[in-house]
Amino acid sequence: MFRIGQLAKLLNVSTDTLRYYEQQGLLAASERSAAGYRLYDEHAVERMRFIVRAKEVGFNLKDIQELLSIKIEKQMHSCEEVKTLTLQKRDWVREKIAELSMFERSLTLLASQCCGGDEPANACSILTALEDLDGTHQ
Repeated sequence: MFRIGQLAKLLNVSTDTLRYYEQQGLLAASERSAAGYRLYDEHAVERMRFIVRAKEVGFNLKDIQELLSIKIEKQMHSCEEVKTLTLQKRDWVREKIAELSMFERSLTLLASQCCGGDEPANACSILTALEDLDGTHQ
């Protein structure tokens, strides 16, 4: 059995993270010690390892809850469900990457048009561009 601090150290997460996962229904202490400490068995350790790995590859807590439900009742679910969830997450990541790439291109363009000198920013091309994004500011 592991106390919450031991489990947190083992998994390299904070005790607050473990408590939060408990509040979200992702994890439950196996029992409490006589002193009231949360105690976790090996099943809880494996569950947390699953949660940590799922977080590392980009699943959010809602996704993880769904994956855990499928994992618990594997015979009631198909690989297709897991793959669909995974592909949806991948597509979301691709959308975010595209959005971030657009931001990066815009910021690069803005920065390239600025002299970057030490003169006052009265005529700073970046500020001007941000003020006049729609072309209507005079």
